[in-house]
Amino acid sequence: MPGSVAALLLDGQGEVVVEAGERDDRHRLVGAHKGIALAAALRAATRHETGAIRHLVFRHEGGTIVLRPLKDGYYLVVSLGPEALVAAGVRHSEDAQRSLDEEI
Repeated sequence: MPGSVAALLLDGQGEVVVEAGERDDRHRLVGAHKGIALAAALRAATRHETGAIRHLVFRHEGGTIVLRPLKDGYYLVVSLGPEALVAAGVRHSEDAQRSLDEEI
């Protein structure tokens, strides 16, 4: 989608399984770091019975990160540039989440 920078599929240990877009070690580091936050949020949601977390969105001065939990501990990280439409990124990542969950 316009404005997207990179997309990564990571395993539960934060290791990149597949990546697309701009290949940069920063994206891998951010993905692993945000995966820790996602895991903590998922644990808290389970502990407090708040319901499923479908996605997390992190805004920063350089753009936006969308995280989506997948089956078996995998997760999707989508990095959007500052000009990207965040709502469109969230919507497209939902489609990718469904497709990936079917494949895993």
